[in-house]
Amino acid sequence: MGAFIYGVALQCRMDMRSKSLLLTCYIVPLIFFLLTGGIFTAVMPEMRGTLIQSIVVMGVSMGALIGVPPSLSEIYGGGITKVYRANGVPLYTGVLTMAISAFVHLVLMCVIIILLAPVAFGAERPENPAEFMAALGVYIAVSLGIGCVLGLAVGNQSKQTMVAQIVFLPSIMLTGIMFPSELLPDFLQAVGELLPARWGYRLMLEGGLVLENLWYPLVVLLTSVLTCSILLKKPNMKL
Repeated sequence: MGAFIYGVALQCRMDMRSKSLLLTCYIVPLIFFLLTGGIFTAVMPEMRGTLIQSIVVMGVSMGALIGVPPSLSEIYGGGITKVYRANGVPLYTGVLTMAISAFVHLVLMCVIIILLAPVAFGAERPENPAEFMAALGVYIAVSLGIGCVLGLAVGNQSKQTMVAQIVFLPSIMLTGIMFPSELLPDFLQAVGELLPARWGYRLMLEGGLVLENLWYPLVVLLTSVLTCSILLKKPNMKL
């Protein structure tokens, strides 16, 4: 256990030096928050009630779907897996330490947004912080699960970028975090309902942490975990 904790701490420090994770987990989401927060609240003042949830969903989606896969493919695409096998280290160690490290960084990014949004743009703080953080933790875990699947399943980084964008952009545009999803055609609304970002947004709204909004993210998380375990056992299944 001590070795595992040391590995997680080491991964966190390494991630702070990773330009990819630094950009996708901190710099880009925070710049997006600073640039769009004022625009959203000026054009739609009622959005102050959901600004934190919207920006958090965007930031978590970017960090998990775009930042994690390249870092994960570097671990399992090189010779580190041979080192794991030679030293009797379980292959899932790399995925687990990466996921925990990214989880910590994404939570820190979200906390910064939660603290700054009310001061900078008059956004409403969550009335129940404990419930909000629990919902946030579920959404981060689900997003990281999908990001880990992409990192393990898609070996080529250019393909990873393309596939990640295919998942990321609809997660921002079709889930109601930028504008009401009711404005979209029925088909696009149906597509949005399949994306975890939509359910994560619902979870983080006041009173949203209920089984009705929780079952789908948990199914996606369980599916991601099972898929990762299969991909680790059969690395030749990469796309």
